[in-house]
Amino acid sequence: MTGVDPAAVLPTIGSKELVAWLPTLLGLGSGDTVVIPELAYPTYEVGARLAGAEHIRSDGLTAAGPARVRLVWLNSPSNPTGRVLPVEHLRKVVAWARERGAVVASDECYLGLPGDADPAPRSVLHPDVSDGDHTGLLAVHSLSKVSNLAGYRAGFVTGDLALVSGLLEVRKHAGMIVPRPVQAALQAAVSDDAHVAEQAARYDARRTRLRAGLEKAGLQIEHSQAGLYLWATDGEQCRTTVDRLAGLGILVAPGEFYGPAGARHVRVALTAPDERIDAAVERLGGT
Repeated sequence: MTGVDPAAVLPTIGSKELVAWLPTLLGLGSGDTVVIPELAYPTYEVGARLAGAEHIRSDGLTAAGPARVRLVWLNSPSNPTGRVLPVEHLRKVVAWARERGAVVASDECYLGLPGDADPAPRSVLHPDVSDGDHTGLLAVHSLSKVSNLAGYRAGFVTGDLALVSGLLEVRKHAGMIVPRPVQAALQAAVSDDAHVAEQAARYDARRTRLRAGLEKAGLQIEHSQAGLYLWATDGEQCRTTVDRLAGLGILVAPGEFYGPAGARHVRVALTAPDERIDAAVERLGGT
């Protein structure tokens, strides 16, 4: 990642533990508010609750009202929707947060899976977003998806040097230390772009095939330009769709798991082997 001070890169035990503990590590508590996406990875909400803070689900900038917002989470490409936030939106969030003294934490674990998004997803640290100033900004990365290192628990956070340095001081006393062999694996993975491109191409091919199968079966696909998932709806309550697809031997996640706005959607992952993707497409063709 260009333009980042190496001293501002902190290895983490995957990204999930950082997401869960970041509000606590930043000193948030009662009376503070965390803004999370309307449709979001559940751990953003869990992290706010662990810290004793409030949380607001919103993709806009006005829902917080007079609340004391201390942390804003971004996730682009998104889990569960595959939505990519445009640079203009990212810039507005950064400006809004800086006016209020809030930290912006951008979960970018799917950034290396850009799909067919045009323009391509941007990091919150990219000069087009930050103007080269990382103050108040944190980018959270994981090697679980782009490098298939989920079992290694290998991730890192980078951005504002002062924030990262503060996280290091707290984390080392809390025992949140990444083992040296895992750090070596992380270093090797981030030094090689070829395998990331191969992984992205593999998911792109699966996305194309599975999207066609779901659409043939009558489901509508929304967003899903990038990342690891298809966000699908048949207009019915999500558990009904889950049950119907399970009857075909296709397991998907109910959209309501990611927030009330997902009550009529399901999340379909692209992580099964190619032969399982092809089998799912074949079964969908028989609906």
